Amino acid sequence: MVLTNSHMFITKYRKLFIGFSALLVLVGVIIVSVKGLDYGIEFTGGSVLEVSYEDPATQPELSELKQALASNELDASIQPFQTSTGTNGYLLRTQNTSEENRIALISVVTKDKTIGQIERYNSIGPSVGKELRTKSLYALIMVSIGIIFFVAYAFRRVTQPVSSWKYGMVAVIALLHDIIIPVGILTLLGTEIDTLYVVGLLSILGLSVNDTIVVFDRIRESLATNQEKNKNEDFITTVGNSIKDTITRSIFTSLTLIVVLLALYFRGPAATQTLSLVLLLGTIVGTYSSIFLASPLLTLLVSKDSKK
Repeated sequence: MVLTNSHMFITKYRKLFIGFSALLVLVGVIIVSVKGLDYGIEFTGGSVLEVSYEDPATQPELSELKQALASNELDASIQPFQTSTGTNGYLLRTQNTSEENRIALISVVTKDKTIGQIERYNSIGPSVGKELRTKSLYALIMVSIGIIFFVAYAFRRVTQPVSSWKYGMVAVIALLHDIIIPVGILTLLGTEIDTLYVVGLLSILGLSVNDTIVVFDRIRESLATNQEKNKNEDFITTVGNSIKDTITRSIFTSLTLIVVLLALYFRGPAATQTLSLVLLLGTIVGTYSSIFLASPLLTLLVSKDSKK
């Protein structure tokens, strides 16, 4: 019963949902502006050392490692983690990329002449990091532009009551909503931006636009059916019926993905935690925007055109 009448509620109170989304976006922008983005070594340059200990008895305490770093004048951050096999270890990050620094870091994670298993060691120069950051930004921009043209082309035969390019613009507005809010939450949590973080954002774009286009496509089919049958139906009613036809599919599809991402975040390896968290937030926000933001925005555009 709730799902049956939800479409009328959504279209009736569309300004409320659009205002709520605008408020969340504003809060996200403020958080990013105040705290700033925390770029990882992939974008600023530096090195990362990941070491694990099969025998817990040989694993040094976190306080011991911090004291050893200070004694050796090493400026590095330490983060405990757990591998997929359940082995504990540490993740050490530093801005220094020299070979001497690598040797010094390995000596720090040594206890009683026993070295933990080195899972990985990556080193990236500052110039390479800057190039990666620029290319990541270009990728996000190009994907957004591509979505506008794709949606405009896919809906090229839809001219009334909303022109095809406006579908593309609304889709991109929803995508910006789906990017800014998760980034704001992640910035508040102090999540470091690495390559998997960017991969997660690009994946959000694909997941979100897929949900949005499903609703838009249903609207297009309903408009074509109304035209064939000479049915004079109000556009807001058409949008509401389209939401009703797709809302169950959108929610249950997203719930399936959310369950998988929760399992990956809490039980998966530390290396994929950032990716799973970005996708988790993006899936939740994207599902909301496809139902409560994108389609109501279309009806708002029609209302403004009618007044003009």
